[in-house]
Amino acid sequence: MRILHVNKFLYRRGGAESYMLDVAALQRAAGHEVEFFGMQHPDNPPLRFATHFPPYVELEPPPSGVGRRLAASVRMVWSSSARRGIDEVVESFRPDVVHLHNIYHQLSPSVLRPLAERRIPAVMTLHDYKLVCPSYLMLDHGRVCDVCLDGNFMHAIIRRCKDDSLGSSAVLAFESGVHRRFQAYGPVRVLICPSRFMAAKIAQGGVYADRLAVLSNFMDARGITPKAAPGGDVVYAGRLSFEKGVDVLIQSVSRLGAVHLHIAGDGPERPALEALAAACAPDRVTFHGRLPRAQVVDLIRSAAVLAMPSRCHENQPMAVLEAFACGVPVVTTDLGGLPELVAGGRHGEIAPAGNVEALALALERILADLDRAFAMGQAARTMVLEEFAPERHLTGLDRLYQMARLSLIN
Repeated sequence: MRILHVNKFLYRRGGAESYMLDVAALQRAAGHEVEFFGMQHPDNPPLRFATHFPPYVELEPPPSGVGRRLAASVRMVWSSSARRGIDEVVESFRPDVVHLHNIYHQLSPSVLRPLAERRIPAVMTLHDYKLVCPSYLMLDHGRVCDVCLDGNFMHAIIRRCKDDSLGSSAVLAFESGVHRRFQAYGPVRVLICPSRFMAAKIAQGGVYADRLAVLSNFMDARGITPKAAPGGDVVYAGRLSFEKGVDVLIQSVSRLGAVHLHIAGDGPERPALEALAAACAPDRVTFHGRLPRAQVVDLIRSAAVLAMPSRCHENQPMAVLEAFACGVPVVTTDLGGLPELVAGGRHGEIAPAGNVEALALALERILADLDRAFAMGQAARTMVLEEFAPERHLTGLDRLYQMARLSLIN
């Protein structure tokens, strides 16, 4: 089978890109022919169709100057360069199926039109809530928010939910409104949700409920050496941004005496988090910055527990699956798909989001009995080996690809 993966970034920038690259490697190993389409970027690896990619534009932060911002806003709604580029790629590659990921903004749903014209089956993995929330995260000034599920994206403007900026919020609301009004995502035949929670929210938001399918992510735990003995510190691995709740984690660790916290990752909140750590937990928080995946896995394996203190509706974070593969339990919050992954008392602990005291108590319960924590980690690894095996995921994808093909026939 010829499979074309489409994502705006084509290097390991975040969870969506890591998933796409890992599943593409699995598909190639299984004998499929796989290629990529995305945006030009200096960090992209050499790629077969790179000359057809639309030009690079960074939107976080927005480009400077009124003209460049206006051009970026137009591209968010409809990118003629992306449409033209993918048209040339599918003409040359002739994929049997196109698997889309994060195409918002830099590519836009303009890439779907050539697929519809050629009747190429298209599936899309939803890595966030963009189709029902203009700002992706279902957050309003740090608080969980679902008001846009009624389909009225004016809420985003009224609440200024994007960086408390009227202009930025208006651009995102306009983008989402236009795409909803003209059914821009109509050519996607199957929308893949990694969690039941996400599928429920997308359906509640009125987005093609009959096309939603739940398929968990995968983790090749067989390739990861598990933790061999109890003990270790607390580890966080992920982006350092407000919605991840790392500030809550640092404050929680400050209440736990001699406990040390290791933070792997980078992001806009790092300076503020470093200042917070210096003030409330001096010499007990180490910031490692962005690390290669092998080093991240080594760091997680060394931990007694991984913390996932998110204050937003996470989908199915790969860091949790990596911790389980390492035989390390997880303390997480009660939002999104996280409770579907972490069975409290069996694979870790669950605490209310944004609650410093509750998170500290959950961590303390794990750290107070390291043998119990080790047993939790072993149970979590067994679960990942059985339920998140790569072969199981590929079988599920093949089924959904076939479903997309059949939907074009019926």
